[in-house]
Amino acid sequence: MNRNGMILKCIAAILLVTGINTVVKAQSVDTLNAPAPALPGVYADPNIAVFNNKFYIYPTTDGTVGWQSTAFSCWSSDNLTDWKNEGVILNLPTDLSWAKVRAWAPTIATKNGKYYYYYSADVNIGVAVADKPTGPFKDPLGKPLVRKGLLPGQMIDPMAFVDDDGSAYLYFGQGQCNVVKLNDDMISYDTTKIISFKPEGYNEGPFMIKRKGIYYLMWSEYDTRDPRYSIAYATSKSPVGPFVKAAGHPVLKGKGVVKGAGHHSVVQVPGTDKWYIAYHRFKIPDGNGYNRETCIEPMYFDAQGNIKPVDVFGKLKPVKIKAAK
Repeated sequence: MNRNGMILKCIAAILLVTGINTVVKAQSVDTLNAPAPALPGVYADPNIAVFNNKFYIYPTTDGTVGWQSTAFSCWSSDNLTDWKNEGVILNLPTDLSWAKVRAWAPTIATKNGKYYYYYSADVNIGVAVADKPTGPFKDPLGKPLVRKGLLPGQMIDPMAFVDDDGSAYLYFGQGQCNVVKLNDDMISYDTTKIISFKPEGYNEGPFMIKRKGIYYLMWSEYDTRDPRYSIAYATSKSPVGPFVKAAGHPVLKGKGVVKGAGHHSVVQVPGTDKWYIAYHRFKIPDGNGYNRETCIEPMYFDAQGNIKPVDVFGKLKPVKIKAAK
């Protein structure tokens, strides 16, 4: 073999070894050991928020077939990794006159110096008001804000979004997405102004964020009992659409031991372009659509503003909020 032949043979050997190493490295990603959940126990549909330099999570209490929970709790954290249970903030049997069961999928917003808590109760949507993010919350209406049967689909999964100009919008609905601008009191709206639509793949759990002038409507696809449960999104230049669905990958989906990753919310760290997504997955081990646990991961955007796929096997690091100067 001449000298050039020897060189080519060496190069081929190097490429072969490099290729093998690359395959080994790709296969070494551990999909059998997921990170621990953010909250202990079974909690689903987490709504994550930040108020007064502190993080909060408002989840559904899970663990019963048919999702028969009757109360809502609140959790607080200074760093996204250590969470304190602030206790029950709304108990359907004692605090409501119109619903006693199926306490699902809440959201929260602040305006007018008050905190407005929107929630699903017996397949209606209610609203409660408090002076603090930890409550106690009181029902100001004595009836649902959005009653079951008002529109096609289930009247569940509210999401309240307050825009930069102070305008507030309520997104809700399973089966189709609905959005309506709330009145300044945050507890009423014009039913004739409801906009209903169904993005491709939409099932439930709408969530709205705004970044660099673009509105991102996110939602859950498939059913929460389905291991394929996942998150997709669409964008618009308006909070009420029209929305264009992002092509390609879901924002978040299960992998390996992680099943049913969905029904999320997103929080922006004040004063930064850092974003975090809270979601639930089947409890590990032996979880299902009635036994789910809450997780948190960073969420990133690319240079074009597309949301990158979330790593459900990431290791969340503590996050401190810097006080505004």
